[in-house]
Amino acid sequence: MRKKQTRGVGYLTRAAMIAALYVVLTWLSALFGLSGMGAVQLRLSEMLCILPCFTASAVPGVTLGCLLANLLTGAALPDVIFGTLATLLGAAGTRLLRRFWLLASVPPILSNTLIIPFVIRYAYVGVEESLGFLFVSVGAGELLSVGVLGTLLLVCLERYRHVLFPDEL
Repeated sequence: MRKKQTRGVGYLTRAAMIAALYVVLTWLSALFGLSGMGAVQLRLSEMLCILPCFTASAVPGVTLGCLLANLLTGAALPDVIFGTLATLLGAAGTRLLRRFWLLASVPPILSNTLIIPFVIRYAYVGVEESLGFLFVSVGAGELLSVGVLGTLLLVCLERYRHVLFPDEL
């Protein structure tokens, strides 16, 4: 019985740490002007969407982190809702593809590329870029943050998988 309680606490603790890291990396991106609410953005925190390859607790972790980051950075309500939904879909998809390294970054890239341009275009006043441009710019940002940085993170953490995530597959 005690082992199950410890495992549950570990799951929640890991999810909370991932959420906190997501928020900090979003603020760091904002500090360097990379994660503005405009058409061109590169959220460093999005690379954490690759963590569901290692642990199921990363799905609620990055989702909660995205929700908190959007709330704390003053995102528009549709961005808070649909941005968080895009992250949840991407993280869940990554979890499903965790055994296929080369495909693991595809779900977050696709979910954000397909959802976020509509959010930017219709939730923020003064955004005049076409939807086509927004699809390309958001997709490029996701490709860099999840596809490149996330994959680098995946490769770096793989070596320490059993130390960092001992109770996972």
